[in-house]
Amino acid sequence: MDFSALRADIEAFSIITVYRHLNPDCDAAGSQFALKQWILDNYPDKQVYALGTQKCSQGIWPDQDHVQDETIRNSLAIILDSANTERIDDSRWQTARKTIKIDHHPNRTPYGDCMYVDQEAAAACEILTEFFVQQTDRILSQTTAAYAYKGLLTDTLCFRTTNTTANTLRCAAVLASKGIDIPALNRELFDQTLDEYRFANTIRSLYHLEDGRMAWVKLSAPMLEQYGVTARNARNYIDELGHVREFEIWCIFTEEFKEGRYQWDGSLRSKKIPVNDLAVKYNGGGHLNAAGVNHLSEEQVDSLIKDLLERIS
Repeated sequence: MDFSALRADIEAFSIITVYRHLNPDCDAAGSQFALKQWILDNYPDKQVYALGTQKCSQGIWPDQDHVQDETIRNSLAIILDSANTERIDDSRWQTARKTIKIDHHPNRTPYGDCMYVDQEAAAACEILTEFFVQQTDRILSQTTAAYAYKGLLTDTLCFRTTNTTANTLRCAAVLASKGIDIPALNRELFDQTLDEYRFANTIRSLYHLEDGRMAWVKLSAPMLEQYGVTARNARNYIDELGHVREFEIWCIFTEEFKEGRYQWDGSLRSKKIPVNDLAVKYNGGGHLNAAGVNHLSEEQVDSLIKDLLERIS
């Protein structure tokens, strides 16, 4: 992909606002903070802001920036890892002077003045790393590399997804070559407290098995309150079900009171079977083997489980 126009736009604007999707995962946060850091390292005179109301709950990340509306109106807005406009965290991006989309999901909802979309890439951080590599006269700092590596590592489920390619690993090698502490980053992302370990055991004990090949867990709002775990954090435990050889699809659904009613959100994973197209039908989306659904009734959750079960029948 030719990124010459992206660099030209970055150089043309004195103010740059960087966005990502709601409920940010590590790829969303990693790409956002990696791009912000890269711009600041190479163009220290620019104003660069990482915007959004929410913070990634996995790993350690900087706080989000806060800016006035006028700042955004004078900025270049770069939106990362967000397939559609509804999921962008901070709708003010629409008021920016120019907008750019950088994403690796299927481009079903084109938006922005320019787009850099590669659905073959395993993560938005993979696309960004390719951009960084092409800028041979610019700095790729250890801090930038660490942010991007965290996004690349987690969005590929530690390089286990079907869209992990030789290029993905080349990008990881480039980031690793910048002196990042790979063991420390892995501990940051995946080590658990004792309470988290106990909750993980609860997840494993509550699973339902369908046809010997599909596992799912439903965590009601009272149950989450009992364990003192937020719905969003509970869904981060999806990988507790992901290492069973027999499981072809596994899911976690969490209930939460929001927007005046109880609703269910879910995380869907699979080894090879597509799940993202079903996620789209249930107010969600994502990758071929890793997707999410949102704002469902319990009846819709049960319907989705049946649809997923048909995939392995």
